[in-house]
Amino acid sequence: MAKIVCVLYDDPVTGYPKSYPRGGLPLLQKYPDGQSLPTPERVDFEPGTLLGSVSGELGLRKFLESQGHKLVVTSDKDGSNSVLDRELSDAEIVISQPFWPAYMTKERIAKASNLKLIVTAGIGSDHTDLKAAMEKNITVAEVTYCNSISVAEHVVMMILGLVRNYIPSYQWVVKGGWNIADCAARSYDIEGMTVGTVAAGRIGLAVLRRLKPFDVKLHYTDKHRLSAEVEKELGLTYHPSVESLVACCDVVTINCPLHPETEHLFNETLINKMKYGAYLVNTARGKICDRDAIAKALESGKLAGYAGDVWFPQPAPKDHPWRTMPHHGMTPHISGTTLSAQARYAAGVREILECWFAKKPIRNEYLIVDKGKLAGTGKHSYTEGNATKGSEEAAKFST
Repeated sequence: MAKIVCVLYDDPVTGYPKSYPRGGLPLLQKYPDGQSLPTPERVDFEPGTLLGSVSGELGLRKFLESQGHKLVVTSDKDGSNSVLDRELSDAEIVISQPFWPAYMTKERIAKASNLKLIVTAGIGSDHTDLKAAMEKNITVAEVTYCNSISVAEHVVMMILGLVRNYIPSYQWVVKGGWNIADCAARSYDIEGMTVGTVAAGRIGLAVLRRLKPFDVKLHYTDKHRLSAEVEKELGLTYHPSVESLVACCDVVTINCPLHPETEHLFNETLINKMKYGAYLVNTARGKICDRDAIAKALESGKLAGYAGDVWFPQPAPKDHPWRTMPHHGMTPHISGTTLSAQARYAAGVREILECWFAKKPIRNEYLIVDKGKLAGTGKHSYTEGNATKGSEEAAKFST
């Protein structure tokens, strides 16, 4: 029987919820491109409940223990003496979420001699050294599309929040003020602005579709160009390079995967090619942006605002400059872990595990690495390599 180590974020500070604001979730039939939602044989959880924290256990314990498997659930993932490190040596499967990633570095993979499967409960497997996984013939899988629309909604919220100066305006209310001039001094309409996305995959395309009704000019760049029909439908302007895109956009949203080719893509050089006073939104991965270059651009006014849902490492150290830089709209990595999304990615993990234990093929769209090579979605979205370097800094958050 297998040992499964599942790394999840901590429960709420007030304890695991005893009730929820709403009584259920809308029933979705399929994803926008026609892909079916996860199809496990069954689930042992109530959709709309908190599954992504330690007590939620992704709804897996009953299923796994009924088959004789051992499940270890922890939030303690960083540092050489973490629960994750102590449990790795005989683990067959490691599961974690992008929001609280178990950084599977080359060193950790070398320690885990029994490791055969790494699962992302969500989308984005850059917290695994994919090259090391390929060398060790470890399968890497994620629950493709499970929270793409969740993230796209978050992008639109952040764009409007920055341009309309929402967060500082809300803070004046909390302080008991009525400071209209202070609020309006940095507030604009998005109407007529040029908005561009770096990558137009599932998330990027969903962002473009949601922004079209705002009467903005829509631009994009992607190594896989969209069809002429989609470009015409949305009135899109294609750019062959990110440099061309950022030079003409008032708002740029980053929606590409993290791999060695995109690591620190938004550095000082690229930011200096952006319009003065542009806004930058990043719900992809924190490491796509150079940490210090972003802070410097906000302090100088080169960027009018930066909203990000992603950091590197995660959790971010308490002294991370993005916590204190001006004109930001940062959130902890929450865009893809709504209660709605959790129901889908928990069901997707269950589907992957059911296939694994039954020795049935895992859906091709869920595969990132298989049989020593990039496969499925991994072949389309990633390049071989490692983006985990520096992740040990996450240990600073808890010290």
